[in-house]
Amino acid sequence: MLQKQDPNESFPMPPRQTAVDPNVLSAEPAEEYHAKAAEFLSSHQLADFRKCPLLYHHKKLGVIVDEDRPAYLVGRAAHTLILEGEECFGRQYAVGGPINPATGRVYGKETKAFAQWAKAQGKPVLTEEQYRLVSDLAAGVSANETAVELLSGGVAEGVVRADYCGVPCQIRLDWLGIYPARIVDLKTCDDLTWFEADARRYGYRYQLAFYQAVLAEEIGERVPVFMVGVEKKPPFRSGTWRVSDDTLAIARQENEAAIRRLIQCRETNQWPTGFEQTRLLDVA
Repeated sequence: MLQKQDPNESFPMPPRQTAVDPNVLSAEPAEEYHAKAAEFLSSHQLADFRKCPLLYHHKKLGVIVDEDRPAYLVGRAAHTLILEGEECFGRQYAVGGPINPATGRVYGKETKAFAQWAKAQGKPVLTEEQYRLVSDLAAGVSANETAVELLSGGVAEGVVRADYCGVPCQIRLDWLGIYPARIVDLKTCDDLTWFEADARRYGYRYQLAFYQAVLAEEIGERVPVFMVGVEKKPPFRSGTWRVSDDTLAIARQENEAAIRRLIQCRETNQWPTGFEQTRLLDVA
């Protein structure tokens, strides 16, 4: 289960607190990290495999390509602003667009003038509306003292690669706190009231258990795992959770079982859908 923070503590940590060497992390652009997906298993790839081995296989072959949506751009930009700050955000994103002299307003995103301007920026472009949302998300996180403390004294977007269950794996951590050592994952959501239900629905426990396990291969121990959630609408509330050790242990066992099945599928080149057998439907 996800465990909420104790309001009487800055954030809940186990009695034994350790530090982690920041040198275990590699700094590299997201594009470089994703380009190495052909060589290294990631948490998202493993999630695809757990859902359907054939889906995983088709994505590896390029038959199925993940769609990039405007919401993903906003999410990535929010991560950059919240975790890496204004200066880094300014290097990675442009905001606004060319002004139409006839109207005094920014050209529409579908116009040729906007497309030419955006191409000249050489980086992703956010509309003013998207930037306001990103700024509101950052303000929501900043208003939560526990979230601010969790996201301090650490390194953002660090990469770790290690063999896990005999398979080369890679992780890109939103935040790795140095002391006390902790993994912190930032999530946006529609309504913070239902964040815990969303966490179960989207299988966040598997992603975070994978992060914890791969990092442990590198540093020799499992560190606590936290989540910071912030909602994408007013009042942009944010909250913090510690993921329980039991939840991570169960998810880790399921991840490792899935990796064993993945190895078998690779060896046999057999990629089932998971629906080969007739199932019983009983809705009474």
